Amino acid sequence: MSGPHVVALGGGHGLAASLSALRHVSESITAIVTVADNGGSSGRLRQEFGVLPPGDLRMALSALCADSDWGHQWRDVLQHRFSGDGPLGGHALGNLLIVALWDLDPEPVHGLQLVGRLLNAYGRVLPMAAVPLEITALVTHDGSDPVIVTGQQEVAATSGQVRSIALVPPDPPAHSDAISALLESDWIVLGPGSWFTSVLPHLLVPELKDALVRSPARRLLTLNLEMHTQETRGFSAVRHIESLHQHAPDLRLDVVLADPSIIDDEASLQVAVAELGGQLVVQQVSTSLTPGAHDPLRLAAAYRDIFGAPV
Repeated sequence: MSGPHVVALGGGHGLAASLSALRHVSESITAIVTVADNGGSSGRLRQEFGVLPPGDLRMALSALCADSDWGHQWRDVLQHRFSGDGPLGGHALGNLLIVALWDLDPEPVHGLQLVGRLLNAYGRVLPMAAVPLEITALVTHDGSDPVIVTGQQEVAATSGQVRSIALVPPDPPAHSDAISALLESDWIVLGPGSWFTSVLPHLLVPELKDALVRSPARRLLTLNLEMHTQETRGFSAVRHIESLHQHAPDLRLDVVLADPSIIDDEASLQVAVAELGGQLVVQQVSTSLTPGAHDPLRLAAAYRDIFGAPV
């Protein structure tokens, strides 16, 4: 297996699901990961050391671990989280390891490469920006005047409806390796993942968005299995497409992949996708064992079918 050069964008569990599927399709995978997390272990380390939040980067590396006893053991070590109320309580060991490597070498990609070698990872993991970011959201509550909510954790837990998001700083530098990966890729995969805090932030880094638009790669959006989350209260599949266009009007799509369970109006969704230049592919990618979770093998099969389709 060699496969196309695929760049996957996102963060957290959504990106991990995509990477777990892509590793069955290609040996050339680059994950570009959001760096705006301000909660939990990542938030504590970010605040104490002024580093990029390591948690989503760790999860992406773990998803790409070698399918061997060695790879699985080191994945479990990285994902191990300390219990208790002491200074280590709540920290994932992999977060501590990544920050230790950054303390020895401030270039973040070098540390991520070393962890990838430890895992015999199938691909590489890059931060979407060279500095930690804050997400701000314009939020309304029951038709009231919009208010600004700051912080990824706070936006994800808002009780209102998110109208739009922005980044602080508003013009963050993208990592040069991420730009090169986008321009040299065959396919770019957006989603699944928390819509406003993991997927759309990539479109707000100017250099990254410009590379997304200019890249000769084909672009695939994988829609979430849950439409109505705290971030996307009242959203339909069509509304997801419309909000993506709102945040990146110049971005064109080639394919939008949707599980049949999320479609309430397929004709309207096809129109919305076509307006961005894309084709709607409806295929089951969910698992019946865990509601709202992707089945890695079904998602891999969908990706393989889409990547193999003629241009």
